[in-house]
Amino acid sequence: MSRTPQGQRASLDKQPHEVAAMFDGVAARYDLTNTVMTAGRDRAWRRATREALGLRPGERVLDVGAGTGVSTEELSLSGAWAVGADLSLGMLHAGKRTRPEVPLLAGDALRLPFADGVFDAVTISFALRNVVDTEAALREFARVTRPGGRLVVCELSHPVNPVFRTAYLSYLMRWLPTAARVVSSNPDAYVYLIESIRAWPDQAALARRIQAAGWGRVAWRNLTGGLAALHRAVRD
Repeated sequence: MSRTPQGQRASLDKQPHEVAAMFDGVAARYDLTNTVMTAGRDRAWRRATREALGLRPGERVLDVGAGTGVSTEELSLSGAWAVGADLSLGMLHAGKRTRPEVPLLAGDALRLPFADGVFDAVTISFALRNVVDTEAALREFARVTRPGGRLVVCELSHPVNPVFRTAYLSYLMRWLPTAARVVSSNPDAYVYLIESIRAWPDQAALARRIQAAGWGRVAWRNLTGGLAALHRAVRD
C-alpha cells in the first residue's frame, strides 16, 4: 500500500486489507465525493441498478460492497428487503450514523456470511473492481442466489465513443485528482481509482467473466455513454 501524509491507497493487486484500509480513510466524505466526481450521475446509476434488478415486494436482495449503504437504501425503495455487506468497517460505521435504518454488516465478497440460495437477487455497484479475484466473487454471488435469481453489476467502464473516451481519460488524469483534493478525506485513494478504471476490462470482456463464473443470459447496457455499465445475468 502507498502511504502519504494525506492518506493511503491500495495497489492494483487489491489485497483485501489494503482495500479495506483505503476505504476506511475515505468513509467520512465518500458519498459527497462520489456525487461531485460524477456530476451527480451516481444517483441515476443507482436508480438504474434498482430498476434492472426487477425487484418485487417481499424479495430478498444482497448489496455487496455496499459501503455506507446509499445503494442499499435505494434498493429498498422497491419494497424488497435489502441488506448491505462491505469489507470496510469505516464505511459501515459511517453508514450506520447516516442511515441507521439500513441493514449493514461486515462481509467479504469472497466469503459471504450467508447460506446457499437465500437471496432472490445480488448486486454490486462500483466495488467488483476492488475485489482481488473477480471470478471467485462472481461464483460466491451465485452460491447465495437461488436458481433463477438475478445478478446486476454496476461498474465504471469504458466510453464507447473514441472522442468521449479520450476526453474522459484526460479528465481522469488531470482533473479528478485536483477535484479530489478539494472534497475527499483521502485524495490519494483517487489515484488508485484512476488506475483501477484504466485496468478494468471492457463491457464485453466483463460479460465473458460473468458467464464463465456460472451465470446465464448475460447482457449489458451502457450508462452515460459507457462511463458506467450495467451487466445483468440469471442464476442457472
